[in-house]
Amino acid sequence: MCQATATTSGGNVLSSDPSDPSTQRRLGRRLIQLYAGLALYGASMALLVEAGLGLAPWIVLDQGLSELTGLTIGRTVIIVGVVVLLLWIPLRQRPGLGTVSNVLVIGLAMDATLGVVPDARTLAVRVLVLVVGILLNGVATGLYIAARFGPGPRDGLMTGLHQLTGRPIGRIRTAIEVAVVATGFAFGGTVGVGTVLYALSIGPLAQLFLRVFAVPTTTMGSTVVAAGPPERAILPR
Repeated sequence: MCQATATTSGGNVLSSDPSDPSTQRRLGRRLIQLYAGLALYGASMALLVEAGLGLAPWIVLDQGLSELTGLTIGRTVIIVGVVVLLLWIPLRQRPGLGTVSNVLVIGLAMDATLGVVPDARTLAVRVLVLVVGILLNGVATGLYIAARFGPGPRDGLMTGLHQLTGRPIGRIRTAIEVAVVATGFAFGGTVGVGTVLYALSIGPLAQLFLRVFAVPTTTMGSTVVAAGPPERAILPR
């Protein structure tokens, strides 16, 4: 029986045989990274909510809708994620395990974290919580994107619109995020210095942790996902 292999940049041969122990270990590591990353992502977003100094663009919308509907912000995150995922259908995007998990885990982790983290009352504490939240979000982003289990629902929306319209992905992302921030702010979402700090820092942080948490690839992809290498990933939210 023929077994496919791949070679890393360091010259190590990687098997793509699902029964190979090294393949199973990589899959196990990737699953741990996926769910740890998504849980930490939700926790980091909860910290930004607690800081009250400005949120990531999509969370501004989620918080605004939460204020409007009376639902918890975590439940709103899940509902918005489902709606965005439904928009993938006409755009012919294909979800992976990470896509579906993204919809559920981040919202649940946000509500769980908000239920146990005490209120940040002083400005100094709020600034500290903001900084910790952004740093933790960079770690979380690197973890779950490097696991290569498929893009988040909002990422797929952006890439789908890019393929449909032919417009540069940067312009599409900017247009969508401006729209969601404006809508979320109109509904009562928090926009502030934290929003700007997040926008400026999340790219470099995520790129750093993508390298830290990169998992060696094989010539054959996983049977549960269809995702490109993490270097091509579009940062979430």
